[in-house]
Amino acid sequence: MKKGRLLLFILSMCLLMGCGSKRGNEQLKPAEDKDKIEIGMSFDSFVIERWQRDRDVFVSTAKELGATVNVQNANGDVDKQIEQIEYFVKKGVDVIVIVCIDSDSLKDVVDKAKDAGIKIIAYDRLVTNSNADLYITFDNEMVGNLMGEALAENNPDGKRVLMLGGSPLDNNVPLVETGFEAVCNRKNMTIVDSMHCDGWRAEFAAEYIYNNPDVVSNIDAIMCGNDNLAGQVIRALAEKRMAGEIEVVGQDADLEACQRIVEGTQTMTVYKPVEKLAKRAAECAIDLANGKTLEGDDVTSISDGKYVIPYIGLKPTPVTKDNMNEVIIGSGFHLKEEVYLNVPEKMPK
Repeated sequence: MKKGRLLLFILSMCLLMGCGSKRGNEQLKPAEDKDKIEIGMSFDSFVIERWQRDRDVFVSTAKELGATVNVQNANGDVDKQIEQIEYFVKKGVDVIVIVCIDSDSLKDVVDKAKDAGIKIIAYDRLVTNSNADLYITFDNEMVGNLMGEALAENNPDGKRVLMLGGSPLDNNVPLVETGFEAVCNRKNMTIVDSMHCDGWRAEFAAEYIYNNPDVVSNIDAIMCGNDNLAGQVIRALAEKRMAGEIEVVGQDADLEACQRIVEGTQTMTVYKPVEKLAKRAAECAIDLANGKTLEGDDVTSISDGKYVIPYIGLKPTPVTKDNMNEVIIGSGFHLKEEVYLNVPEKMPK
């Protein structure tokens, strides 16, 4: 009987210790989660095709590096973007990555985040006067240069050009236009008129084509702020039976833009390897969260209007029908069958 009671006592103690060990593991789990790097990411919107690719690559890379990412979509609403950043501050994330709607409207909320010890990355669009911990983008003046060079090629007598830019609130827009205008000045091209599409709304570009027939009938080319604008412009030109007669350039290498290039209605687009940009940004976010100084040959500095901040500007590449296979298809950015979907007879073997 004594031995039985002793055995029962020992068994009970073992069960209790097992339960205690289990509870201990459960208590450790939240601590492990708490130690995990948290990144908040606020996008302007996903209307522009490329942002979805940026998001997917960034999130995938960050997760591989052991971080969690909370992605928010502001749908083009500045107040909503401010609310999202305030939410990230209350949540106590380690890093906030911002694809801003209005470069000049986020200073106060960014100040709140920085006061809370949160690192800020301005992704592809500069957040002005905010002292962000990193501004990472593509060389936007070069984007404009490449557009201009594409239109100037094989045209020694110059051209009459219409410039349809993106949102005037986007800090990248004047940089692209500065690069484009510099080439126009060198190559004897005349900008006959220009306008901006608020909120990057492509229908405004199409409306210009419909509402200004006198201008459109006397131009040789149209510079569009991105491929989404170019798509609407070319549709409007097609209704006037002018698609392919007026050269059109854009940027982002959207699939439809690449299709238009091989079809002959768009002259060129600027390819920006967003996978490289998003991956580099994710790596930098992890480094900043861990208190590391950003290093690398690509890290320089730039003024945000008030502060000098770390800057990474990746190089873009012009894409025409001549190098489509090498740059776009060869890199895996789009599939050959997708690019040549509407003109299979032009598909390279």
